[in-house]
Amino acid sequence: MTTRKDQVLDAAIRVLGTRGTRQLTHRAVDAEARLPQGSTSNYFRNRDALVAGVLDRLVTQDEQAWGLFSADLANVTLTLDTFTDALAQFVDELAATARTATLARYAIFLEAAHHEHLREQIDTRRHRLQSWGAPWLRRLGSPRPEHDFAALRSLLDGLLLHQCTQPSAEFDPTVPVRALLDGLSRRWS
Repeated sequence: MTTRKDQVLDAAIRVLGTRGTRQLTHRAVDAEARLPQGSTSNYFRNRDALVAGVLDRLVTQDEQAWGLFSADLANVTLTLDTFTDALAQFVDELAATARTATLARYAIFLEAAHHEHLREQIDTRRHRLQSWGAPWLRRLGSPRPEHDFAALRSLLDGLLLHQCTQPSAEFDPTVPVRALLDGLSRRWS
């Protein structure tokens, strides 16, 4: 069940992901959520609190998405091919179906360059993501799964950033993901 606070945060994500950081105002979020003026400020007294709330909401959504991704992988024999295919499909979804949330996430990453409290929240999220992703690489044979997952995460971030900011109909993350995993796996033996 979606609470009014979640409704506000989802509207803020849409504002960020479709209009950018300069348009993220309490008034714009109220209008996007179709709530009376002042509703957003009942939950988030200032813009910094709103941005921090959006980041928390995105992290919750990321955790749910990662949980589904992990559940799907748990039901297959894990190979470089199945892992590559699963990651490519996940990136496709984040760049297409979840494009608005992905753009909102990147907007917050840019805000974090100027706000230490956001950097700390993002760093905590990255460590949590690392703890979820590294075990998959360990299962594939990586002797340094945390290090290898950091490289993979960087590639995925770059692919998403490019596809979301300069969409291409020919977008296929499979080739670069497979190239990176092939290169990493040569060192695993």
